[in-house]
Amino acid sequence: MNPANPTQWVEEYEAKLADLKKKSEDLQENFAASTATVKSKDGSVTVTVGPNGGLQNLVLGHRAVELGAAKLTAVILETARQAQKQAAEKVLEIFKPLGEGTEAYQMVSDAIPDDEDAEETTDTYDEIDDEPAPAPAPPPVSRPAAAPQAAPVRGRRRSDDEDDDDNQPW
Repeated sequence: MNPANPTQWVEEYEAKLADLKKKSEDLQENFAASTATVKSKDGSVTVTVGPNGGLQNLVLGHRAVELGAAKLTAVILETARQAQKQAAEKVLEIFKPLGEGTEAYQMVSDAIPDDEDAEETTDTYDEIDDEPAPAPAPPPVSRPAAAPQAAPVRGRRRSDDEDDDDNQPW
């Protein structure tokens, strides 16, 4: 760029603005389409997330009911994490033309977990036992309740009798 030629500088600046505007429009257009759908290894769960990682759809296959609550929960969470990672990678790829080399791009890139982190999470879920919970202990044997005792009969006081005769409540 030649600072001595203002016309050339303005033309180059306008060209950069036009390029930036085009990239921004492409980003907006493609961002909405950056969903990710992942099916679990066993096919029991399919998860779709949006570009922000939010859950958009969850489909449970016929095998899902056979897994049991703990294993099904683990499969759903793991499949959702994989879908979120894929969506984040798509967003990062779309953002690349605008932000590559910037702090914002690096921050988004750093937020995407490595494959090693995902494997560690998967191993944790594989350790979930499918054993049923132990049966609760039987309630303690209760002793029969004592027979109710009648309340003692109290005689009327002499002053009560006198108050009744006067028909005065005080």
